[in-house]
Amino acid sequence: MIHPISYKRHRFPPEIIAHAVWLYFRFPLSLRLVEEMLLERGILVSYETVRRWALKFEPAYARRLRRKRPNRRDIWHLDEVVVTISGKKHWLWRAVDQDGYVLDEIVQSRRDTKAAKRLLSRLLKKQGCPPRRMITDKLGSYAAARRQVMPDVEHRSHKGLNNRAENSHLPFRQRERARQGFRSARGLQRFVNVFSAVRNHFVPPCSRRSARAPHLHRVNAMAACKVAANVAA
Repeated sequence: MIHPISYKRHRFPPEIIAHAVWLYFRFPLSLRLVEEMLLERGILVSYETVRRWALKFEPAYARRLRRKRPNRRDIWHLDEVVVTISGKKHWLWRAVDQDGYVLDEIVQSRRDTKAAKRLLSRLLKKQGCPPRRMITDKLGSYAAARRQVMPDVEHRSHKGLNNRAENSHLPFRQRERARQGFRSARGLQRFVNVFSAVRNHFVPPCSRRSARAPHLHRVNAMAACKVAANVAA
């Protein structure tokens, strides 16, 4: 059961809080830039307040955003990217489908078979069914983990075929630069959970449609974000 979001004991209306948090997670903005954008609209709020709003409300928003229904014909693209936190390397493992929709992300300190197996196990549990095909780069850990977790799934290992997953790292890298890095692995995991959930809503399906279709898709996505934040659409 998902409990309603409570904005009690907050000086600002829910619409302002939700809009500030949405700006922070939707666009490559720092907290100070969000503060400046709100000030331009006559809303005097500090960047530290925006940070606290994000920490408090981001998990609730992410839980309420609709998720794409799994399909046995989906193709999983898996890749990992290095993130340096306090001088120590961590790896952000990511899985996206054929439309660029982020299926799952997990921060781990390893880049081996055990880490790849954990990602695949989480994916199977969340999606409820294996994919039609799995595409990765040349990292051997994926093949070893696949043999243990889902041996019947077709696996293609080729760097040129995995552009879908590699391109999905670009929005995250923009946010990493805007934030000037992350302070902890836990904070990174918490951030990507919400960031990808919001971004998924604004990724239009890869199909041949009219030029107006992406515009309508974004309008519906913005309305869905307001519904998730429990504010008037």
